[in-house]
Amino acid sequence: MNLQLHHVGMVVADIAAASELYCRRFGYTRQTDAIHDPKQQAIVQLLRLPGDAVYLELAAPDTPASPLQAALAHKPLHHLCYSAADIEEACRKLETQGLTLISPPVEAIAFGGRRIAWLMGKDRLLVELVEAGASLG
Repeated sequence: MNLQLHHVGMVVADIAAASELYCRRFGYTRQTDAIHDPKQQAIVQLLRLPGDAVYLELAAPDTPASPLQAALAHKPLHHLCYSAADIEEACRKLETQGLTLISPPVEAIAFGGRRIAWLMGKDRLLVELVEAGASLG
């Protein structure tokens, strides 16, 4: 599959406050502005530590009806994301490893239109795949 860790996703109630906190506390830099993605029902912002290749994605629900709203009541770690050169092949291979495809590949505004897919294993860890590409990440 040739997967590489792309980002760690954290669900937060307030993107601006969380972004300020992580930048001040840990030295993250903002890689994007806050981006509204109606397909994902989320507002997202990517941060990164200087010199690091892995992003920290802050994700907040865009409305009270967003699926992320329920995640706010749980732990802030929301998902691990891996970049994949062939997202369909990676989905198929991960399904053979026992993960369930929750959302097939769809375009994501936060990643310049590259497609993302969501899977989950019996361990309940949410896994996102993002198509590898030249744009952000």
